[in-house]
Amino acid sequence: MAEGTSAPASVLSGCACLLIELGPDGSLRPFERQALGRWLNRQACAVIGIAAEGPNHPLACACDAVARSAEDAAELVPNIEAAPLAALVLVQLLRATEGMDPCRALTFESLAYAALQAGAEFRRWLAQAAPGSREAVVEAGAPVLLERHGAQLRLRLNRPRKRNALSVEMRDALVEALELVAADPSIGSVSISGEGKCFSAGGDLTEFGTAADPSLAHAVRSTRSVAALLARVGPRLTFHVHGAAVGAGIEMAAFGRHVEATPDAFFQLPEIRYGLIPGCGGCVSIPRRIGRLRTAYLALSARRLDARTAHEWGLVDALTQPLTHAQVAQA
Repeated sequence: MAEGTSAPASVLSGCACLLIELGPDGSLRPFERQALGRWLNRQACAVIGIAAEGPNHPLACACDAVARSAEDAAELVPNIEAAPLAALVLVQLLRATEGMDPCRALTFESLAYAALQAGAEFRRWLAQAAPGSREAVVEAGAPVLLERHGAQLRLRLNRPRKRNALSVEMRDALVEALELVAADPSIGSVSISGEGKCFSAGGDLTEFGTAADPSLAHAVRSTRSVAALLARVGPRLTFHVHGAAVGAGIEMAAFGRHVEATPDAFFQLPEIRYGLIPGCGGCVSIPRRIGRLRTAYLALSARRLDARTAHEWGLVDALTQPLTHAQVAQA
């Protein structure tokens, strides 16, 4: 199999994605499988394999995501066609950072996110977003509540009226709390949960697009990154997830040593619908839990993943009943 020198398929030539039916690979010799993988990785678009075995197919690693049927693949295609540049950036980022040191990979995620913040697909979503979805809500109290009991620290996201959406204030409060954890080895364990009806509905949509300079926003993330701190102190973190864990909600939780979820929990990466990619560490934390292929499938489909499936995939470590305040304090 010759790899050839022809130009790769590209979103610039109208090819938003490639759909490839993965048959048995028994007829391919090892060097041919390697050549096929290199050729597919040259494509400047998302490569979606179709195989009943899903990510377990021998040729799956040559693709960006694998659907089990044409019907499953149909979940991905409309989102990809609506935001082909965001889809391209996502799969290229996941290809490039697979196996990379997490802290280094986070820099590449931030750069990719900044590029899309200045892009036409994100600006189009901003122009079309319903005004009601971007109305500010004033919350009472600190955005993150802290309690310490000996070697145990408890953090609670505290924007219940806004479904614990991650705002600038909450980000800064989390940075301060996690810097304390990083600096104080006497804190042996950290429990992170959310007040109200859910763990976190993701990034605060009222703040999307408010950064006038995406490159400056990248510089801020380079110095005040919740994700980078979570990656540093992850072995001490236990997340208690209930209700929605959307976008930043599951991106942050995936850094934890242990993630517990109640049966009502669900998980979702909706950023492709905004012309963006997961930008709170999810392109780094989630692949290290469920692999690059499932991460791309989740992000490109924007589908909701129920708690049981998340547990089967390894995104969640245990399913539990809702904890009382006293139980969370002792966790």
